[in-house]
Amino acid sequence: MGALWIAHVTVTDAEAYGKYAELAGPAIAKHGGTFIARGGRFVQLEGKERPRNVVARFPSVEAAVECYNSPEYQAALDHARGASERELMVVETSE
Repeated sequence: MGALWIAHVTVTDAEAYGKYAELAGPAIAKHGGTFIARGGRFVQLEGKERPRNVVARFPSVEAAVECYNSPEYQAALDHARGASERELMVVETSE
């Protein structure tokens, strides 16, 4: 089954976060991830609002978690730490 990687982000340092985004995209693609939403228009209906929301599709939950733990993604994540407030989850799809 496939999986969705869902991130809700408030960027606090645009320059550092830009470096994260530059490195994270290739790391995600390397693990079979494709972006289906990146910071587009949204309507917050419940919970804490974050101005940036990102959704990527992966072949499986395992592939998404392997991506997160990979050296490439962790190197990217070093730039996001301290430059953003984030929540990130992986959800298995029913397809």
